[in-house]
Amino acid sequence: MDLHDFEDVAQNYDRYLEAMYREHDNYENFREFYLSLAQEYGARGVIDIACGTGAVLLYLAANGIEAEGTDLSEAMCRQAREKAAQMGLSPHVFAANMTDFRRDRRYSLAIIARSGFMHLLTPELQKKALLNIRDHLADDGVLTLNTFAPDPRLQASQMNTGVDDYTFRLEYVNRDGQRERIYNAITYDPVTQIMSGNWKFETYDEAGNKVGQRIRPLAMRQTYKQELLYLAELCGFEVVAVYGDYHKTTSETGHYVWVLKKSNGIDRSHLSWKGESI
Repeated sequence: MDLHDFEDVAQNYDRYLEAMYREHDNYENFREFYLSLAQEYGARGVIDIACGTGAVLLYLAANGIEAEGTDLSEAMCRQAREKAAQMGLSPHVFAANMTDFRRDRRYSLAIIARSGFMHLLTPELQKKALLNIRDHLADDGVLTLNTFAPDPRLQASQMNTGVDDYTFRLEYVNRDGQRERIYNAITYDPVTQIMSGNWKFETYDEAGNKVGQRIRPLAMRQTYKQELLYLAELCGFEVVAVYGDYHKTTSETGHYVWVLKKSNGIDRSHLSWKGESI
């Protein structure tokens, strides 16, 4: 299981993200960015992949965009549905893997917001997801996704991080009104390009005494810019734009926001998945 598969994480996800990005928001303007893309490309329907608790999906729906959402975590989907009901919205939200979900329709825009694509831990899974998404896009359909720009200094630090070398990340108030502190210990493997480790949640009572602790795993793969350029081409996409943030900055900022368009054709004869034709 991964961090987002746990019910307690899904229930508190919005709360700790709000605290995490209060001072420095790496995803500033992301809802507005996706709404502008949906208004430009989403006339034939939008699918929000790795939708989480619905931050993008519900914003689009509230602004009149016809959108569906899917996430690998049923716990996250459940939170998205509950939030939608509270807002008087009813988008279709279903639990599925982006590598093999099946729908009997095609969309003109697919969104993988924040770091959803980075939870695919091998190039094979990345390729399988891109090909599956492409199959669900209309002709000239668009896919947008976000990746981190790998930082060699951070990688070097994480290569020397042990499983118990926790670093304080933030403090927030959980859904039960209790104060919680989040710590994480993340290591990096330069061979697999995978960041992996644990998040530790410590719960405190009103007197400041620790009354609970939970450990939740997390793993994400870093993908280099040139690597994803080749992967997009391999899977039948052409690059429309690569931004440094959701304000469409073109300079290097530590993030890549990709806008990819389905190309006219793809030769699948050279593509295989574990020896089987795709």
